[in-house]
Amino acid sequence: MNTAVLIIDVQQGLCEGPSAAYDCAATIKRINSVSQHARDSGVPVIFNQHESGPGYLEYKTASWQLANGLESKPSDLYVRKTTPDAFLRTELLETLEKHHITEVIVCGMHTEFCVDTTIRKALALGYPVTLVSDAHTSAGNSALTPQQVIDHHNLTLTNISSFGPKVTTLQSHEIHLSA
Repeated sequence: MNTAVLIIDVQQGLCEGPSAAYDCAATIKRINSVSQHARDSGVPVIFNQHESGPGYLEYKTASWQLANGLESKPSDLYVRKTTPDAFLRTELLETLEKHHITEVIVCGMHTEFCVDTTIRKALALGYPVTLVSDAHTSAGNSALTPQQVIDHHNLTLTNISSFGPKVTTLQSHEIHLSA
C-alpha cells in the first residue's frame, strides 16, 4: 500500500490562548517524529491548514501559520481548507490520487472536529486510516476533558465498519513505514 501522513490543522491559533488545545508541545513533538519517519521512508507528508474569517485562523495571519515547533520541509505538501472536512472543496483527494495513495495516517487538531470529520470522509472514499493515538488533541468541552475526547475517538473511530475500510490506532512510536 502507498501511504501518506495527513497532519490536520496544527496551527498556532489552536495552540495559544484560553482555548488552546491540550498538551500541544508534546503532541507536536510526536507529530514531528511521525512526519520525519515518513520523510525518511519516502512517504508524503501533507499539512492541512484551516482558514476562517477575519480575526481567527485568517489566511496568512500569525494564527493561521503552522504551530511553533511543528517541523515542515519544502518537499511536504500543503492543502488549505475551510471546513472540518479536509476533502471538501480542497485539492486533498486529487493530491492523494496523484501520489497513488491508498491509505492514510492521521494526526492533528481538533480531535472531535477536523480530525474526526476527515477520518470519516477518508473511510467513505475508501481509504484505510491509521489514527496516531497519541498525536491528536482537543481543547475539550463542557462535558468532556481533552483526554476524554482523545480516548473516546481512539475507541469510537476504530469501531466504524460500515464504510468497508477501517481505522486502526497506533501510538507514534509504533508507526513503521517503508519506501
